[in-house]
Amino acid sequence: MRVASLDLIRGVAVLGILAINIAGFAGPSVGTLSPNLPTPSGPWDEAAFAFNFVVFEGKMRALFAILFGASMALFIDRADARGEDGDKLQAIRLSWLLLFGALHYILLWWGDILFAYAACGFALLLLHRLPDRLLGASAAALFVLLHAQGMLLALPTVTAEEMVRLGQASAEQSATVTRFHDYLAMTARQELEQYTGGFLHILSVKLRTHPLWLLQGVRDGFGEFLPLMVLGLILQRRGFFADTRTRLLLALGSGATVAGLAVTLTALAWLWPRGFPPIAMDAGLRYGLALPHVIMASGYAALLVVATPRLARTAIGGRIIAAGQMAFSNYLGTSLIMTAIFYGWGLGLFGQVQPLRQWAVVLLGWTLMLVCSALWLRHWRRGPLEWLWRALTLRRMLPNRR
Repeated sequence: MRVASLDLIRGVAVLGILAINIAGFAGPSVGTLSPNLPTPSGPWDEAAFAFNFVVFEGKMRALFAILFGASMALFIDRADARGEDGDKLQAIRLSWLLLFGALHYILLWWGDILFAYAACGFALLLLHRLPDRLLGASAAALFVLLHAQGMLLALPTVTAEEMVRLGQASAEQSATVTRFHDYLAMTARQELEQYTGGFLHILSVKLRTHPLWLLQGVRDGFGEFLPLMVLGLILQRRGFFADTRTRLLLALGSGATVAGLAVTLTALAWLWPRGFPPIAMDAGLRYGLALPHVIMASGYAALLVVATPRLARTAIGGRIIAAGQMAFSNYLGTSLIMTAIFYGWGLGLFGQVQPLRQWAVVLLGWTLMLVCSALWLRHWRRGPLEWLWRALTLRRMLPNRR
């Protein structure tokens, strides 16, 4: 039996993640740091970037990680209840996800997150039977310490960037900022050469220049993904996603959303007048804004749990839930469509679409997910990749036609 609130939140997350990933698809990847990279943009493009920064950036990724942990708990508990070895089946499930993630990276998009989630999922699998309090406290400590350390290490470079802007930088600070900007410019040039080429050219350059990219993603994301997966696992086992205490959840969700929003808007008020400086943006997105992102994502989750009973009865709510039921297929399907639009083997629009116009492509992707998911699930029990993943995990053919 499916948990409607999980599907609804997952649907919102898979739609929202496209609004963030679109900058990486449209390229070059430096555009994910600032709307003024690799070239200056206009005020409307900055406004579109700012909207994504406030509403979606970091929050959708956090939701996905929380849901991943919740889904692991649900899968293991249900397998154990059937008399099967839940941990063993989950290990098989994660192994297949590693493969799916690797193929996603190699064949489609450099921004794969499945491989890192699967790798962190193995760590959670080793720890998930610890007491909730010990597991939660350890996860919180890991999250806070790693992000605080990262921000402290980044502060001198952020300060150097600001001193350069003010014309008060030392020679060493100027050199540091110049090296960072040179690196970004080199990355943009290399990606423009790579992704405007054909499929085999993109593939060969990717494997030649970034053979360990997936492992680097695990390293960089471990301190964020694992703690949030722990949070999701604990929330699922405490009944959060089926909670009927509407007033309490509404208060918690509203408070968390407003608190995270306040910090995010404060950061935006500093960043936007400075044109979204890339060093400060990099430090903020990696470390400084991690906690408000989680707080705001948790608020989103609580509010969506409250909204599920009513929203599920509406046409749009049903379509979002369907998109969530097919989140795996939608995530990989989106990569296929977006790379076909932007890469050289498709329409070849890489590096030509600024943030405001990227929203036209986002709306196209949302429409396809909302329409196609609902249509598919009229005739099939699971999405195509959801069915394949489950069949591979259980090592048997499963009926899928309704």
